[in-house]
Amino acid sequence: MAAVEIKVNLPGPLLREAKASGLLAPSSIESLLRAEIRRKRIQKLFSAADRLAASKPPLTEEEIETEVQNARAERRKAHAGRR
Repeated sequence: MAAVEIKVNLPGPLLREAKASGLLAPSSIESLLRAEIRRKRIQKLFSAADRLAASKPPLTEEEIETEVQNARAERRKAHAGRR
């Protein structure tokens, strides 16, 4: 996988604290980004579950299948973007 250089502008106090904490190391930034991506995926899953639970009347089998297929397509798209 090719590395990409990113320039970030941070306020002085935040920059100093991030450096002191070792958060600006490439491995730390990668870990932070992966954790945030994972958190957002989980949040989307719970949001979808909330929408399903709140829907009245209950979804038909076809509607559930459509939701499942959409979620799988989003996951495949996100996974393909990491390659």
